[in-house]
Amino acid sequence: MKILNRILADNRGKGLFRVENAAADEATIYLYDAIVSDDYFGGVSATSFVKALAETTAKTIHLRINCPGGDVFAGQAMAQALREKPAKCIAHIDGCAASAASWVALACDESVISEGGMVMIHQAQTLAAGNAEDLRASADLLEKVDNILVDSYAKATGQSREQIVEWMQAETWFSAQEAVDAGFADKIAESAPKNLKAWNLSAYANAPQELSESVESSDPMSCANTEHMLRRLRLAEKQSD
Repeated sequence: MKILNRILADNRGKGLFRVENAAADEATIYLYDAIVSDDYFGGVSATSFVKALAETTAKTIHLRINCPGGDVFAGQAMAQALREKPAKCIAHIDGCAASAASWVALACDESVISEGGMVMIHQAQTLAAGNAEDLRASADLLEKVDNILVDSYAKATGQSREQIVEWMQAETWFSAQEAVDAGFADKIAESAPKNLKAWNLSAYANAPQELSESVESSDPMSCANTEHMLRRLRLAEKQSD
């Protein structure tokens, strides 16, 4: 959750979520934003995504992904909706499919990654407060989530549980060829996509520079807006406790 809050604050207003040709034979959904449980602070919620997917009647759906990650449960809801969709769903990893977005991409019938695209997997994280029992309960929940992720990744990619655990613990970023070799994508796209967005990925420990925008800014208002967003997120977290 801490990482997601930083991603939202650092990338406020940059996202894109759009459906094109929803009633045609082929439709395109752009998931160019963080995955969230609620749209209030920005990003794309499972509610918005699943509703848009349900309203899309095309026989083939191209899901174009450039997503810095997000809420694991929202990602699971999106992934399940894609699995149940009777249309053929093709994921196109135009930029990055990080964290929860990697799960969404794997739920599609086929996954194509751009030559400069990347996939990232890591262990689940959260914010916790309270007494020792509260913190133990949070740790137990994270372990359960990690086990679900490991099983899902292993089943989708054909990799062993031990290998998936190792990659998740290391916060592993896969290049296009590495993603194909590891089973996180089926093939590399023949041409580069035209709609890339650069994210501030400094919230992650090992994010590659080629996928990130510069985190330095000479605009004091940009810094002020980020700090304001962080304060609102901290307030919301306190109110939810």
